[in-house]
Amino acid sequence: MPDKIHQISLSFLVDTISDHFGGTAGNIAYTLKLLHTDPLIVSAAGYDFDRYAKHLQNYGISREKITIVKNKRTGHYHVINDLDNNQIGSFEIGASSSADKLTLPPPKVGDENFVIVAPTIPAAMKNYVVQCQKNNWRFMFDPAFQTGSFSAAELKKFISGAEILIGNDYEIALIEEKTKWTHQELVNSVAITITTLGGKGARIETKKETIEIPPAQPKKVVDPTGAGDCFRAGFLAGYLRGFDLATCGQMGSVAAVYTVEKMGTQTHEFTVEEFKKRYEENYETGLPL
Repeated sequence: MPDKIHQISLSFLVDTISDHFGGTAGNIAYTLKLLHTDPLIVSAAGYDFDRYAKHLQNYGISREKITIVKNKRTGHYHVINDLDNNQIGSFEIGASSSADKLTLPPPKVGDENFVIVAPTIPAAMKNYVVQCQKNNWRFMFDPAFQTGSFSAAELKKFISGAEILIGNDYEIALIEEKTKWTHQELVNSVAITITTLGGKGARIETKKETIEIPPAQPKKVVDPTGAGDCFRAGFLAGYLRGFDLATCGQMGSVAAVYTVEKMGTQTHEFTVEEFKKRYEENYETGLPL
């Protein structure tokens, strides 16, 4: 009832409820590790982190930069979603309230950092971007559901300093609305702009070209939560190996379908060989992974 939107009250009947390991950093790191790419999570967790820590240890994901806040529990995201990945959620900040005090690790000798600034509390995201820009580190800016928390000036500064901007079509449109940039001005402000389109695939844009990424096909749709994080991991697993953007986008789409087929965001598994086979089935070309 549009005339009553000012006093809205909603309640939903849901089919199932379940608890899963999650968080954008954990989700991206998990799938990166499955693709033999070595992630380092920089985040804050609470006194209840032991079970999650053992899960990360079982998959060989480093916990050395996860700071434990002993008087708070780990942040929790409570979400209701449908099969089209429309979501209503709330983020219980918990230990993440300390994330703005964290420092990104310097690159190891002979190596360089590539940082994913994924959504957490806005103050922490600002801090990470400042660190990246100060040290001239490459980074992907992924404001996601925190897009509305930043001013137009902040968004312009963060995007212009990034190597990659990523968001779904709603988030990209919101960025354009807040910054008053046209879409072309947005694309011109960063080396690579990625717009994820859910079940329709993705679009990758540079100043010179637009690449449409057809969606990979899931065997079944169980739970789309976390598909965006999987896409990011699949894309970066190719990008950091120097693959062309079309291949990277297709790797992202293949990675995404694995989590769509399972309930939860870190419950899917695959070997590299299985991933390569799935890629070839969807895109009729081999993957040099």
